Amino acid sequence: MNANISLPELTIPQMLQAHARDIPNEVALRQKDHGIWQPITWHDYYMRSCHFALGLQELGLCKGSHLGILSENRWEWVTSQMAANILGAISVGVYPTSPAEEVAYVLEHGDVEVIVCEDQEQTDKILESWDSLPKMKKIIVLEHKGFRSYPADKVLLFDDVVQAGAKRAEAHLSALEEGLAQQTLSDIGLMVYTSGSTGRPKGAMLSYKNMRAEGHAVLETLGVKQGERYLSYLPLCHVAEQLLTVYGAICGAYQVNFGESIRTVQQDVREVAPHLFLGVPRIWEKLQSAIHIKMVEAGGWRYALYQKMLKICEPFNLKPAHERTLGEKLKFQLAYWLFFRALQNFVGLRRAHTVMSGAAPVSPFILNFFRTIGLPFIEVYGQTETTGMVTSQTLQDIRLGTVGPGVFNAELRADEETGELLVKSDLVFAGYYKNEEATKQTIVDGWLHTGDVVRIEDGHVRIVDRLKDIMITAGGKNLSPTEIENTMKASPYIKECIVIGEKRKFVSALIQIDPETVGQWAESQQIPYTNFKNLAENPAVRELVENEIKTQNEKMATVAHIRKFHLLTKELDHDDGEVTATMKIKRASITQKYETEIEALYA
Repeated sequence: MNANISLPELTIPQMLQAHARDIPNEVALRQKDHGIWQPITWHDYYMRSCHFALGLQELGLCKGSHLGILSENRWEWVTSQMAANILGAISVGVYPTSPAEEVAYVLEHGDVEVIVCEDQEQTDKILESWDSLPKMKKIIVLEHKGFRSYPADKVLLFDDVVQAGAKRAEAHLSALEEGLAQQTLSDIGLMVYTSGSTGRPKGAMLSYKNMRAEGHAVLETLGVKQGERYLSYLPLCHVAEQLLTVYGAICGAYQVNFGESIRTVQQDVREVAPHLFLGVPRIWEKLQSAIHIKMVEAGGWRYALYQKMLKICEPFNLKPAHERTLGEKLKFQLAYWLFFRALQNFVGLRRAHTVMSGAAPVSPFILNFFRTIGLPFIEVYGQTETTGMVTSQTLQDIRLGTVGPGVFNAELRADEETGELLVKSDLVFAGYYKNEEATKQTIVDGWLHTGDVVRIEDGHVRIVDRLKDIMITAGGKNLSPTEIENTMKASPYIKECIVIGEKRKFVSALIQIDPETVGQWAESQQIPYTNFKNLAENPAVRELVENEIKTQNEKMATVAHIRKFHLLTKELDHDDGEVTATMKIKRASITQKYETEIEALYA
């Protein structure tokens, strides 16, 4: 943790301009292209953003306009965002995995006038909905391939717009910078759409005051320093990646790396060797499963010794290194050189001083495991409406099962009646775009109502569940489905678990197997299968899952035990309306879809 952090009273694009002046030749961004990492300095970052801003200005974008971005993570994403912000415009990110209908909703609701698209696939989504987007003027495309036959009055190439802006720079750059100098912290710079797990996504407006406060929290709480490395790979339209890739990085002047593709993340992590890393629980579950399988395959005495080392080191894994006894330090060093160092290299995080899990609750088992093998693993909690993280564990004081105390100037309290977490802070967003009613319901007397039920213990926040998800059984017992689901997902063979229990005599669940780990298990047992459905329907797989559920049940109170379950024969899918773009479960949609299977469990 860095104490006494002081950030200038500047907006995010003003800070970018300051870095271009003060540290022009330091590397701000790196993009992997055909196997080579291409650097972009702070000066280049700023000038590319200015040139694109001048190109956008020629297309009619101005202060208060909305620029959409529909792409995987790459340097053009962040320069497009900064270009919009330098103009005084607002950027609106769209998930590249979203179907055309969802894309059209965000662009129409968000009043997007110009959109930056990665490629032909994303451009086709816009053209398909063009007639329902009255404010849309132009599509700007990053990849050149396949656009010869596209309408020139609608589709432009990114490079052409940048070049047009560069030609205007001599005459218009000073006026652009005069406008930049007039910006204030109360200006809105970013609109992030919520995941929409319970309805239509809402556009959360984030001001530069919000972003600056969150940048302050990143530097103070996570201890990241100028020039350190970060790998950007989670969707940039999600507030967590926005925080660490854009406004947190500009506040902290650290280096952001973009890999070649989402499919190369593990190799990219090894090459970048980041000092700071964020993973959602599913990423950590997959990494833990990969390590588990790797060690099982090592077999014999190696696996037995590895298990012994885990058992020896687990009791002191939450202690900071300087607080460990000499005996504990020696035990860890032995385990480190025998196994843990190689495992840290295997996941690419040996040089990291902070690795985080966020965006959804992570099971204590996962946190415990990575802490035991020596990774500086913490859990953070936040929302779109808090501009990113609002609480964070610290390496000096980890309380298992909590998400730590508030960050920066966050004032936290639990509602006396409902237990809902309330937040008052500069981190609290400016409101929902074109939805004053929802804003008034969410921010009451300056307090943000998060919708999460919590217990606050010595300042540390323990998340119980979403207020709307708390279940009451037929016997009158309150249950947290998320807690039960996370306990089940600690099994390497269970990818998703949807708990049923509201007004029921006992708890049941819909279970989705992990095709990778269950597939490897099936091969080791010489069980043939052809596809996911075939694998999930195998009686031996059902028995495997049943045994896993029994094991995980023992970790919970009897009332929370899963008595019956139904194995899903297809993977939950965003296109089918079962999960959001961030893979959050749409509980109501799934329970409605599988109503027959659920009722059969209680027949």
